[in-house]
Amino acid sequence: MGQDQAKQQIEKGLQLYQSNQTEKALQVWMRILDKSSDLVGRFRVLGCLVTAHSEMGRYKDMLKFAVVQIDTARELEDADYLMESYLNLARSNEKLCEFQKTISYCKTCLNMQGTRVGQQLNGQVSLSMGNAFLGLSLFQKALESFEKALRYAHNNDDKMLECRVCCSLGSFYSQVKDYEKALFFPCKAAELVNDYGKGWSLKYRAMSQYHMAVAYRKLGHLGDSMECCEESMKIALQHGDRPLQALCLLCFADIHRSRRDLELSLLKLHCLSEGIYRSKGQQRELRAHVVRFHECVEETELYCGLCGESIGERNNRLQALPCSHFFHLRCLQNNGTRSCPNCRRSSMKPGFV
Repeated sequence: MGQDQAKQQIEKGLQLYQSNQTEKALQVWMRILDKSSDLVGRFRVLGCLVTAHSEMGRYKDMLKFAVVQIDTARELEDADYLMESYLNLARSNEKLCEFQKTISYCKTCLNMQGTRVGQQLNGQVSLSMGNAFLGLSLFQKALESFEKALRYAHNNDDKMLECRVCCSLGSFYSQVKDYEKALFFPCKAAELVNDYGKGWSLKYRAMSQYHMAVAYRKLGHLGDSMECCEESMKIALQHGDRPLQALCLLCFADIHRSRRDLELSLLKLHCLSEGIYRSKGQQRELRAHVVRFHECVEETELYCGLCGESIGERNNRLQALPCSHFFHLRCLQNNGTRSCPNCRRSSMKPGFV
């Protein structure tokens, strides 16, 4: 495959990738690697494969192609290609949580200043180094690196880099528990995606939505958090991005846990209020809190399906069945049936009652 043909095939792969035909794009690029002897073309294809596998969350494959790319750069004996391949090697190790290696490769990039592409890549190098410092909980160094990356983005009017830095700053401020800023920066990233991201990968929108979801949850805005997390998960499923899917699932779990914590807090509040108003003989207020208490019990399903009593009011032993329904142990022992009283499934194995 000649140089011109390889170039055409690379563009074909990019068009397929941008239209979300990821697997077809990967097949085109892999054919170029197999058939082309043009080193520059191979280098560019390897860069496409590194980016694609990064966005799909296939980080071991990302590292594999980054290693091949740096070997190709050495064959080309060009400092610009070498710096770009070291950056991809740093990013691959960052994704695999090899943070010390990431910092080492980033420093190698920074020591190669004076190359033609050095100024263009400095912002990305600073961002990768900041993410590595954040992974090591070196917060001051992380913030300095992120601020440096943001300056590069502003000076070069690089909106895509600015978007990525804003997402990382959202993660940074979430970890240091400044949740207002943890929300501000992902919101800024989402604005950049809406204003400039027509031709960008959907991964940028997915990441901004995910970081917004985390910040909203920390601030107690659970509805907004759920909406953002659902949008991020939809894109992650579309791209087959398993790491982002896992992050979204964790966020979903935290949202539901927070909602249940709120419900249990309300339950406790009505229970305590009931005791206070009962002791004071204030019947109208007492009745209101008794009603709200039982409404909360029904909403959270915190009652025994056999006797109807609230679970937790008394120190009674409980029994969970294999179908995940649970009851008072004494109620199950007295019931005499071998199926679940709720779903009627024959799931009560010997030893469960």
